[in-house]
Amino acid sequence: MFKGKKRIPERAGRSAEQPGQAVNVDLCFVPVEHGEKDKLPAVSGSSGHLVVERLAEEREAAHWPGQVFGQVELDYEEAMQSYAQQTRDRLTRQKGEFKLPENAPTVWRQSWQAREERHRVLQQRRKEDEAWLIERQAHHQLVEAYRALTRRNRAAQAIHWEAHKAYWAKQEQQRLAVLAQRKEVNDTWHQHNREREHGDQRSWIAVLVLTDNCSRQCIGLPVFASGAKITAQEVVTALRILLPQELAFLISDQGTHFRSKLLAQLAQEADFVQIPIYRHRPQSNGIAERFVRTLKQWLRDQFWTGADELTQLLIDFRLDYNNRPHQGLPSSGLSPNEFASRIWLM
Repeated sequence: MFKGKKRIPERAGRSAEQPGQAVNVDLCFVPVEHGEKDKLPAVSGSSGHLVVERLAEEREAAHWPGQVFGQVELDYEEAMQSYAQQTRDRLTRQKGEFKLPENAPTVWRQSWQAREERHRVLQQRRKEDEAWLIERQAHHQLVEAYRALTRRNRAAQAIHWEAHKAYWAKQEQQRLAVLAQRKEVNDTWHQHNREREHGDQRSWIAVLVLTDNCSRQCIGLPVFASGAKITAQEVVTALRILLPQELAFLISDQGTHFRSKLLAQLAQEADFVQIPIYRHRPQSNGIAERFVRTLKQWLRDQFWTGADELTQLLIDFRLDYNNRPHQGLPSSGLSPNEFASRIWLM
C-alpha cells in the first residue's frame, strides 16, 4: 500500500478591518507562585475544570467552518456572519451519542471508557430501582389488604403472612446492602474524578486575555484570584468593562465560561455577535492562542507569589507588548499601537 506524504489542509485566515471590530478572548491559567526559570505548564479550563496537560489535537478534518475565510469574494463582515451562522449551534449543548475517535489520546480514551462504564452502571441501577419500586408497591398493597381482613381471616392466613414478613425483611436487608455498596462505589468514583481533574494540587490564578483582532493590541489582562473556580459572572463583569463599544464580533472557544447565559445576555445588550471556534481547531482563535504563548514565554522568566504581584507584572507586559514591533501584522515592523493609529488615520 502506497503511503504518500500526509496532506495538511490549507488554513485560511482573515483579520478584522478596523480596531474594535472583533476581539479574541481566552482564559489563561498560571500558578499562584512561580520562580524564575520554572516551567509554566500548559493548562486548559475549557471543560469546566483544569486539565494540566493539554491533550493532543485530533487529526484535521477535510472540511470545517473556518474555510469560509478563504473565500476572497466575501468581505470580513460577510465571512464572519457566515461563520457565525455555521457555528451558532455550538453555543448550546447538544444531546446525542458521541463516537470516540480512533486516534484519541490514551488518557482521553481511558477517561471516556470509564465514563461509559459509569453510564452503564447508572442505567442498570435505574432498572433495579424501578423493579424495587414495583415490588415495594406490591408489598404495600398486600399489607393494606391484610389489614382490611377480619380477625378470623387474618388468623386463617397467619402462616402465609408470617412467611411474607420474613421474606420482606430479607428483601429490605438486601436493599440496604445494595445501597451501601452503591455508596462505596460512588465515593470511589468521585475520588478518582477529583484525582483526575485536580491531580495537580497547586493553586492557580486565572487571566482573561483580550486581544484586538485587527491591531493585535492587548486590550486587557484582568487577573482572578479565584483561579480554577472562576465563574462566568466574573468573566462577563470584566468583559462588560473592557470590550470596545464598537465591537461587532467576540471570538472565543467553547469553554463553559463563554457558553453562559450571562455572556449571551451581554452580547444581546451590547449588540455584538459571539463567535464560538470549532472544536479541536484552536487555530480558529489563533490570535488569542498565540498571545497566550507569548505571555507565558515572558512570564517564564518572572517571579511572583500571588495575584497582586502577577497583576503588576501583567501591566508591564501589556505596555511593552503593545509598543514593540509585531511580525504578525500586515505592516511588519509596526507595534500594535502604531498600527492601530495608522488604521484610524486612513
